[in-house]
Amino acid sequence: MKSLLVLGSSGSIGRQTLEVVRAQPGRLSVAGLAARGSWELLAAQAQEFRPRFVALTDAEAARRLAPLLPLGTVLFSGPEAVLELCNAAAYDVAVHGIVGAAGLPASVAVLARGKDLALANKESLVLAGAELVELARTRGATILPVDSELCAIFQCLRGESLERVRAVHLTASGGPFRDADLATLEQATPAGALRHPTWSMGPRISIGSATLMNKALEVLEVHHLFGVAPENVHVWIHRQSVIHSMVEFVDGSVMAQLGPPDMRGPLHYCLFHPERAPSSLRGFQLDLFARLSFETVDPHRFPALALGYDCARRGGDSGAVLNGADEVLVEGFLAGKLRLTEIAPIAADVLAKRASPAQGVAAALRADRDARALARLRIDREERAASTP
Repeated sequence: MKSLLVLGSSGSIGRQTLEVVRAQPGRLSVAGLAARGSWELLAAQAQEFRPRFVALTDAEAARRLAPLLPLGTVLFSGPEAVLELCNAAAYDVAVHGIVGAAGLPASVAVLARGKDLALANKESLVLAGAELVELARTRGATILPVDSELCAIFQCLRGESLERVRAVHLTASGGPFRDADLATLEQATPAGALRHPTWSMGPRISIGSATLMNKALEVLEVHHLFGVAPENVHVWIHRQSVIHSMVEFVDGSVMAQLGPPDMRGPLHYCLFHPERAPSSLRGFQLDLFARLSFETVDPHRFPALALGYDCARRGGDSGAVLNGADEVLVEGFLAGKLRLTEIAPIAADVLAKRASPAQGVAAALRADRDARALARLRIDREERAASTP
């Protein structure tokens, strides 16, 4: 039986991970659960899965949770609760579904223990991909990418060497505004941006799909995790979200990984890696697979994509700057403080002002903090300008 740590158990990835556990009785167990403040949901999860440890970073929420836990369950609370959990629990794989740059220290903690990391927190690779890959190598751990696109590449590259790869082809649904004209994009609302046409995801990733910033970050992830040069990473609009990504080899062969748009698929693969365990998840279905189309990305509709290539070429802490700015700008858009079309240009401006050659986890966290501050200043400036008669 494989033992799991589920970081971000109240979020989309965490809940779907626990669905996979339910569907595989006797094959997967839960050693620990972590969330930020959802104490009622965490109480229900703890009662069902009986983990040895749970963690809540919100101390008040932890106080409410404590009397509801099963006898013998250890509770960590406060800002360091997730790291305490990562270091105390006995587990084989940590599923990392915490959103944002705040998840980077947990990625480091898991890999430092030599544990496999099923990583949905893309910010970890964007901020400090080179460092995490090297840490995994030296500690004998494996980074298992949960993002459907990176998981597809991981599967296509199984048993292959980078020298045999000509290009990697990332697919993107194009989000809810893939057919919108620029005037419509100017008036896009948070509710409209959150209506993803094929996937069910959290707010940050859904908005990233609407701007294609998520693909900009994935370009960086592919570059760091697989060692592919940015000029060999190509992005295509694929409306059906059935082909999750492709790898093109030097002999002209193209290998694709296909499946319905269901995050439980890549999660199941990562949880049972290196095996392929049976599941009840859907495979080939004629209605889904009958027509598969590809289109080029319109750079005028999706200017954010170019920022990922820019960061991959710059190196240093540029990925941390881009991600930090985008996190704050997405929050600003969801709060009605700026337009969707302002996210990419403001992020580009922050990148130009703050990115430096500095490398390493500490430098990435500093860059993230500074980029957030710059982005907040820009949002305040835009708000003041909009309110001035």
